[in-house]
Amino acid sequence: MRRVVCPGSFDPVTFGHIDIIGRAAKQYDEVVAAVLNNVNKRGLFTVPEKLDMLRASTADLENVRVTDFDGLLVDFCRANGIETIVRSLRSVSDFDYELQIAQMNFRLSGVETVFMTANPQYSFLSSSLVREIAQHGGDVSSLVTPYVQERLRDKYEERSRR
Repeated sequence: MRRVVCPGSFDPVTFGHIDIIGRAAKQYDEVVAAVLNNVNKRGLFTVPEKLDMLRASTADLENVRVTDFDGLLVDFCRANGIETIVRSLRSVSDFDYELQIAQMNFRLSGVETVFMTANPQYSFLSSSLVREIAQHGGDVSSLVTPYVQERLRDKYEERSRR
């Protein structure tokens, strides 16, 4: 079985993430969409919330499994029999950053990294931009699923009541 991992913070999951996961799902037997539980970084959503949104966003992709992980991605890959990481490249600056990580991951474990270029429709898209737009009441309907849009609205309304 050809299994790959698409790791990320998914805070929140965007159409750009879904596009890469979906394209990988066409090429591999199983895609593991893995949410990094980064204790050093406080996101807008909790890991269980991110998992929920990611599962809802990929529900129509039968060969996608959603999970989370702590620690090094290569350790997660070893523990799950995954030999390939799929990463998206939106720009040249993404490549510079991702290349270093890919080379280190290979050196640590022999795990390969496959780069997919972002769909031009989503090349500008990032979770941080989505959060900023949503925080100020902007329209993110073309950037995230309706469910994620609802969760963003709820989260910011909850924060404003505090």
